[in-house]
Amino acid sequence: MLHVTHPDSPAAARQRAQRRIAYRSWEGEALRPGEHAGTGYTRGAVVLASPAGAVSYTDPFVSHAAAQDFEYAHWTTEPVTVPFAFTDLIASWQVKTPEGTWVEIAVQVHGTAGASSWLTLARWAGDDSTVHPTSVPGQREATGRISTDAWLAADGNRGLSYRLRVTMLRPAGTELFPTLTYLGAVVSALPTPGEPSRHAGVVRTLELPQYSQQIHAGQYPHWDGGGNSWCSPTSTSMVMHYWTDGPYSDEYAWVEPHYENRHIHHAVRHCFDYSYGGAGNWSFNTAYASQYGLNAFVTRLRDLTEAEAFIAAGIPLVASIRVIEGELDGAGYTTQGHIVVVAGFTETGDVVCHDPAAPTPGEVRRVYRRDQFELAWLGASGGIVYVIHNRSVPLPPPPAEANW
Repeated sequence: MLHVTHPDSPAAARQRAQRRIAYRSWEGEALRPGEHAGTGYTRGAVVLASPAGAVSYTDPFVSHAAAQDFEYAHWTTEPVTVPFAFTDLIASWQVKTPEGTWVEIAVQVHGTAGASSWLTLARWAGDDSTVHPTSVPGQREATGRISTDAWLAADGNRGLSYRLRVTMLRPAGTELFPTLTYLGAVVSALPTPGEPSRHAGVVRTLELPQYSQQIHAGQYPHWDGGGNSWCSPTSTSMVMHYWTDGPYSDEYAWVEPHYENRHIHHAVRHCFDYSYGGAGNWSFNTAYASQYGLNAFVTRLRDLTEAEAFIAAGIPLVASIRVIEGELDGAGYTTQGHIVVVAGFTETGDVVCHDPAAPTPGEVRRVYRRDQFELAWLGASGGIVYVIHNRSVPLPPPPAEANW
């Protein structure tokens, strides 16, 4: 049964009252305008064309690293005016970085307390051969601050508009260039979760692989202690393998050959945020998934009614939740932050999840009560999801205030 309450229906509007969320993306021809400083537009992508300058960078995560000179160029979006005063922003990007190259993603927010500086959201590359991908802690000013993967407004300030900037860097004297094919950002202003949403009528469960993070406990402990903390890349891997065979065996040949599901170790390595000290950076996970031809971005949904629309379209979601003792029946754990896959809905509207915290792969698929799961999700992250899908499978129609 795939009857869906439309996101713009009166019933849906009542359920998500005051949950203001807006998503904006740039791809294809939308990348041609903007402010180019050493970048060019070709074949649907922004590339480093003629360097605008040079900078020296020392990777802080390599012992005794020497400074390296990089040429750079910028591409900056036009200002985006948001139809409400927002409190946070999370960016997504899809970039190819040939070995030796990397990008820096930055945001500038204009708000009720004035304009922010350019604040760095990420220094990122598709591998860790030249620079270790990282967020940049310690960025705080009167208008707001960076908290790992998000810009957060300071008390007394609300964002009104923003710009994003992508800086492309390559080793000085080379002809290498990164390629930007997609950039996006979600902004929101969220109240405390209210009444649970009503079941929109979707009864469908998608057949995803079942991966447990727990079988990797103690493996490669320099990445946040090992598998016990690898919920995000494990969930991302489940959805990636729903769509594609990547990564491929030659890519993860470096992993100990007796380990199971070695592609998950590869995901951990390439989602890892070296300042945060974990593989749970939301933007890094979708940037990783996009390396395999998938459209992948971070957004917020208003409630499970919107999530049902994705399941009806055949698109699973990766959701960020929190589990407090006694508030998610059947979970068997508590945590201030966890990532699971939303794979479907039952006849009563309960949520079919692939939960990587399960002790074994055979226990990964679980059903959680709708009201409990929605509170654990909205109350923890405000409804954060990773949307990862083949471009041949269209997203569901967005609501009027589009959040995808």
